[in-house]
Amino acid sequence: MIDRSSRKKIRLENRDYSMNGAYFITICTKDRFPYLSEIIDAPENVGAAALGRPWVRLTEIGGIVDKNILLINEKYEFASVPKYIIMPDHIHMILNISEPQNDEHGGRPRAASPTKNVSLIVNALKTISTKQIGFSIWQRSYYDHIIRGEGEFAEIWRYIENNPENHANNIFNQNLWR
Repeated sequence: MIDRSSRKKIRLENRDYSMNGAYFITICTKDRFPYLSEIIDAPENVGAAALGRPWVRLTEIGGIVDKNILLINEKYEFASVPKYIIMPDHIHMILNISEPQNDEHGGRPRAASPTKNVSLIVNALKTISTKQIGFSIWQRSYYDHIIRGEGEFAEIWRYIENNPENHANNIFNQNLWR
């Protein structure tokens, strides 16, 4: 039996994770097994090949996860994923939480949506993917970082974009962007 009281708390205690903002999320596979993709040399017909950059080729499981990440933008009116990468054994994404653009309530405050919460969205992604795959591939929990400003947002965006190259160069530090 797992003693949950001894587990390290990884969320900020006084942070409301339904607050508007951008969050850098990392979700890892169980035992870091490479279920999701493989890093290969870019095919000749891809522009990245000219730059000598590695390419991410999704596995069947990675394809399922990819479709579910894209569904976040459609399913949740308060959430969007403007940038993500599916690596062999983890996913990096920027998850934006915000009010919808068109206010149907004439400017009146609306009740908080039960899905306007980082944990619920990440857990839903993991749960639906697990059901579609047929078994759980996920490590318990996930890593999050509240993005504090445009400079940090741009730095994390670049980190996500360059992650295949970093992986190919054996740079496994999850927080290299800091």
